[in-house]
Amino acid sequence: MKYYIIAGEASGDLHAANLMKAILAEDPEADFRFWGGDLMQKVGGTLVKHYRDLAFMGFLEVLMNLRTITKNLSFCKKDIAAYNPDVIVYIDYPGFNLRIAKWAREQGYNNHYYISPQIWAWKEGRIKAIKRDIDAMYVILPFEKDFYEEKHDFPVHFVGHPLIDEISARTPISPENFRKQHNLDERPIIALLPGSRKQEIQKMLEIMLSITPDFKEYQFVIAGAPSQDADFYEPFLQKNRTHIVMNQTYNLLDVSHAALVTSGTATLETALFKVPEVVCYKGGRISYEIAKRVIKLDYISLVNLIMNKEVVKELIQSDFNTKSLKAALSNILDEEKRKALFNEYYKLEKKLGGTGASAKTAQLIASSIPKKN
Repeated sequence: MKYYIIAGEASGDLHAANLMKAILAEDPEADFRFWGGDLMQKVGGTLVKHYRDLAFMGFLEVLMNLRTITKNLSFCKKDIAAYNPDVIVYIDYPGFNLRIAKWAREQGYNNHYYISPQIWAWKEGRIKAIKRDIDAMYVILPFEKDFYEEKHDFPVHFVGHPLIDEISARTPISPENFRKQHNLDERPIIALLPGSRKQEIQKMLEIMLSITPDFKEYQFVIAGAPSQDADFYEPFLQKNRTHIVMNQTYNLLDVSHAALVTSGTATLETALFKVPEVVCYKGGRISYEIAKRVIKLDYISLVNLIMNKEVVKELIQSDFNTKSLKAALSNILDEEKRKALFNEYYKLEKKLGGTGASAKTAQLIASSIPKKN
C-alpha cells in the first residue's frame, strides 16, 4: 500500500517515524512518501519537504510567509495527485493539514489524522472540517476522546501517547559516559530546552541563561535542536559558561537533575523522564495578545492540562523573567518539593494509557485500507 504522510514539526517527525515503523510491521511492502524530517527519512521512503522549511511561529510570521505557505499547499496537492496514495496520514500541523484534507476529500482520498489538532484549546470551529473531511481520528490525550465524542458526537480512537513507547524502549545512558562524551564535570545538570525554531530559541535562551550565575553549584546544558546547526548556538555559548549537546535531548534528560523547558511537547517528555521542570514561554507581544484572546485554557503545558491542575510551574510572557525563573528553579531543587512532583509524574504516566500507541494506530490504519484485487 502507498502511504502519504504530512508532518510539519520536529515532534511530528518523531511520532510519524514510529508510526511508519509500526505500519511496516503490519504491511511490510508499505511505500512511504512524506513531508517530515530526518527520523522519518531513516525509516525509509521519499522525503518531499523537510519540516524546517515549513514551521512558521506566531500570527505575524504566518502572515509574512503567506506566499510560501500558499505555494507549499499547491505543490502538496500536485504531489499527492501524482503519487495517488491509498491513504493520507496527517500528523497534527492543522493549519496546513486541514486545508490539504479538504482538497483530498473532494478527490476521494482516504484521510486519517494521527495526533489531533488542539481544537480543544482554540479554533474549536475546526470540528466542522474534521467531521466533514477526516475518515478516522487517532487521539493521544485522554481528555480528547471525551471532547470529540461527548461534546461533538465524532467517534475517535484513543490510542495512548506515543512518547511512552519512545521513552520506555530506549536504553538508559550511563551518566559517567555522558559526562565524558561532552566534557562535563561532576556537578548536577540542569537541562535547557529552548525549543526548535530560531525565533523561539533566541527569545527563550537569553532569559534562561541569565540565571546561571546564581546557580554555580550546577552546570547548565543546552539541548540543541535537530532542526538547527551547532553554529547557531555559538553566540550563546560564548557569552555564558554553558555546554551544548546536539540531537541528544533524551540522553540529556536522562541524566539531568532539573530542566527549564519551553512550552510544547518537551514539557511532557521531561515529565515522563521524571525530571522536575519549570515551563517557560515568551512570544512576540502582538502574537501573544492575540493568542491570549482566542485560547481559552487554564494552563499551557501538557502536564498541567492532562492533570487538570498545576503540577509544574508555568512562567508565561512577562512572568518569564530572571527573578521569577530563579525562584521557580530554586523551588524544584528543594528535596521535599521534588518528591511531591515525582508522585504527580507517576500519576500522569498512568493517565496516558500505557505503551502501544504507534502499533494500535498502525493496525487501525492498515486494516481500514480496502485491499486491492
